[in-house]
Amino acid sequence: MNERQIRDLETVRPYNDSENKGSQIERMFDTIAPAYDRMNRLMTLGLDLRWRRKALKMLAAYRPRTVLDVACGTGDLSLLIHKIVKPEKITGIDLSDGMLEVARRKRDEAGLQESIAFERQDCLALTFPDASCDAVTVAFGVRNFQQLRQGISEMYRVLRRGGVLMIIELSTPVRFPFDRLYHFYAGSIIPCLGRLFTQDKQAYTYLPRSIEMVPQREEMTDILREAGFGKTRYIPFTFGVCTVYIGEK
Repeated sequence: MNERQIRDLETVRPYNDSENKGSQIERMFDTIAPAYDRMNRLMTLGLDLRWRRKALKMLAAYRPRTVLDVACGTGDLSLLIHKIVKPEKITGIDLSDGMLEVARRKRDEAGLQESIAFERQDCLALTFPDASCDAVTVAFGVRNFQQLRQGISEMYRVLRRGGVLMIIELSTPVRFPFDRLYHFYAGSIIPCLGRLFTQDKQAYTYLPRSIEMVPQREEMTDILREAGFGKTRYIPFTFGVCTVYIGEK
């Protein structure tokens, strides 16, 4: 495992070097929350919805009754978990009050208050007891963890024996010509879209930098195994632009 890469990921920040990453991530997502869903659709050409659905069909095979959705953001994945996986209870947690406000509004409009709870929590210090969840999910969020290994260890802790962690994360393609196309799009187009629709160019300059730095493919499954996960695998989507990681406890 490239320790320098992990250190770089944990130190790359949206705005400056004087404030810790967690505080900056919280502030960034509070700022972009109103435009976040629209930006996701634009940046991925709508593919993020397909990626979520494909991943959750895999998760459904485990038939979890309780699901913790870490870094739940605006609640897109939590609502899809209810629709596709059909657990008894879903809890979504996030640092950003702005994102949680959007998530709760979506949940209430869908009439799912009894099935989905949203809470403000830090993924590095979850309040849930040991072995209290059947499944934990993270969609497009692990690259924002202030301490990657600590976040994964916490998710491992709250999983029951036989439980499953599913991470959906953006990744960098390695095959020509998709690698060249990706770097042009991520380096030039995404920051322009961010400036146009959110008035926060830094947030969408940080995004491609964090994607490049997050451990990918075998490196991420190595980290899952180090945390204690026995059976791990990864599944690339769309030429490697997105990758799903699965770890079984």
